[in-house]
Amino acid sequence: MSKPPVPPFTDESAVTKVRMAEDAWNTRDPERVSMAYTADSRWRNRSTFVTGRPAIVEFLGAKWEREHEYRLIKEIWAHSDETIAVRFAYEWRSESGQWYRSYGNENWRFDADGLMSERHASINDVEIDNADRQFFWDQSAPRPADHPSLTELGL
Repeated sequence: MSKPPVPPFTDESAVTKVRMAEDAWNTRDPERVSMAYTADSRWRNRSTFVTGRPAIVEFLGAKWEREHEYRLIKEIWAHSDETIAVRFAYEWRSESGQWYRSYGNENWRFDADGLMSERHASINDVEIDNADRQFFWDQSAPRPADHPSLTELGL
């Protein structure tokens, strides 16, 4: 299975890969998201370590059961031939109604087919008021092309 764009990454293909990941994660569909990773992909997400697609699906399913109205923006930070570093922020609401903005960085390594073999994520959650939210696009669609980026939002 191939998941273009594939390494070696150019500036343009790395940006495309980041936006494709953002769009997939915003579907909140664990099965769909897992198909961007190798069958034996290794993750560190905060203090959780996950290996393989079935574990990724389980992890993401639990995540999106806790994180209501999830909306994510990713932005490229740097890349090499087979790696991409991103920064991101996402907003979500807890079951009790408290809003959060989660900020983080991810380091990704890809195989020759463009599947992610490693994902290392560091994430911090900050409580925000409803009035401080900045991500408002329709949850059933990707972030609109004209929606501001993290840099444009000052995040």
